[in-house]
Amino acid sequence: MIKKVSKLKNLKGEITIPADKSVSHRAIMFSSITKGSAIITNFSSGADCWSTLKAFRALGVEINEIDSKTIKIVSSGNLKKSIGSLDMGNSGTTTRLISGILAGQDFDSVLIGDESLSKRPMRRIIEPLSLMGADIESVDGHAPLTIKGRSLNGIVYDSKLSSAQVKSCVLLAGINKSTRGKTVYTEPVVSRNHTELLLKYLGADIKIEGNKTIVLPSELVAKDIEIVGDISSAAFFIVAGLIVEGSDFIIKNVGVNETRTGILDVVKRMNGDIEIFNKRDISGESVADIRVRYSDSLRACEISGADIPRLIDELPVIAVLASQVEGKTVVRNAEDLRNKEADRISCLVEELRKIGVQIEELPDGFEIIGKTKLKGNAELDVYHDHRLAMSFYVAGLVCEKEILINDFEWTNISFPEFESLMEKIF
Repeated sequence: MIKKVSKLKNLKGEITIPADKSVSHRAIMFSSITKGSAIITNFSSGADCWSTLKAFRALGVEINEIDSKTIKIVSSGNLKKSIGSLDMGNSGTTTRLISGILAGQDFDSVLIGDESLSKRPMRRIIEPLSLMGADIESVDGHAPLTIKGRSLNGIVYDSKLSSAQVKSCVLLAGINKSTRGKTVYTEPVVSRNHTELLLKYLGADIKIEGNKTIVLPSELVAKDIEIVGDISSAAFFIVAGLIVEGSDFIIKNVGVNETRTGILDVVKRMNGDIEIFNKRDISGESVADIRVRYSDSLRACEISGADIPRLIDELPVIAVLASQVEGKTVVRNAEDLRNKEADRISCLVEELRKIGVQIEELPDGFEIIGKTKLKGNAELDVYHDHRLAMSFYVAGLVCEKEILINDFEWTNISFPEFESLMEKIF
């Protein structure tokens, strides 16, 4: 599907942001390994989260759709060997987290995925799980993965990488009832902590000490879970509101977990006009409403170090924002962008140059010199990457001439409502 995007002004109104993908994954997984029943409300409609749901159905969990956003899970707390391979689709989150759960089962599993997923690095989870006693076979560190379930041992693991997916994988292996001893996980900088918060909400034996997390084998308590809105989805609207002339609108139900709000901190450093209000807690997570206004005095900043784990998924649309601020924005320490659905650094640089962005590639990030009038009049490729597709759409809203975005249907992976929500504020 080719999407045409033209320049706009005056984005106005109010939208409610859809469910957080990260929390939706975890709600299905954790409820599936908990004895009892739970209702999950405001579940994500993204294809990745439905890959997780289908996988746990295949593992013998009773999962019923009450409506398109409400899921009921009834589980014995024990999983069963699936008939055939488990298809992860395009979801790296599903693959990495479920590996921690399956490694400690008493049956074998095979995880497969699409072409893009099969290029994603899996050694980062194979290493710590193997230290726990797991038996995992891979294709040169990539999916398909063959996981031969067995009893595990807790470990003390100092990760060189701040990754919520790796951390979650190890913690999920550590809370398995058959795992022997405690598991201690330390990371350089605290990555997103949805796993820790939800495990705590469900009664896990978990202790958090800064960038160290300690878990013991646990019996979780079934509880209903309401999913907060996804700040990664809100990011596209935040940037659009800041750079599209005359804009002033409200985004409701945005998750503002402090491990995910790096984009809000960057926007403030760039002098963006945003207001966060009506803050509250839902199922262990913080949520708020955000008002965004067009900002004509944005300034550049450096984004690096501890910033990166808190905004890694937002960096493509932050690059679009950086093209519309005064000065040079530098992004460093973001080399893991090369291991996403595509090499997001090189692809971002190549495509944004087509519309006139002054961007230079760095080994671990990029530099952008603004403020630039974007010319448009180009055809952009998304490389099977949903976040690139939506970021280019936002760029198109301020291009002087129309742009075309190829394969725009990749947005359905995480945010099928994206275009309809954007049109609500036209």
